[in-house]
Amino acid sequence: MYWDVKVVKPLDDYRIYVEIANGRCGIFDLKPYLDRGVFQELRDQHYFNQVGIFLGAVTWPHEQDIAPETLLTEMVPVPSIAREDF
Repeated sequence: MYWDVKVVKPLDDYRIYVEIANGRCGIFDLKPYLDRGVFQELRDQHYFNQVGIFLGAVTWPHEQDIAPETLLTEMVPVPSIAREDF
């Protein structure tokens, strides 16, 4: 789908870089979510860095995820990061 995440990379300060199938790239800040329910576990930097993609969604091992519409609405657009920068 056009909103599927194709690339996700953890960044400093509880942010993630994402590239979406529709060509949009951006930075999503998770700090506003870290005091909410299941997202509290993301405060552990080691765990936060285990971010991945499952079925086109940004996820973590214990099933935390970011709704695609939230990601698309709240991410700050940035240029694409070359894959070799990872």
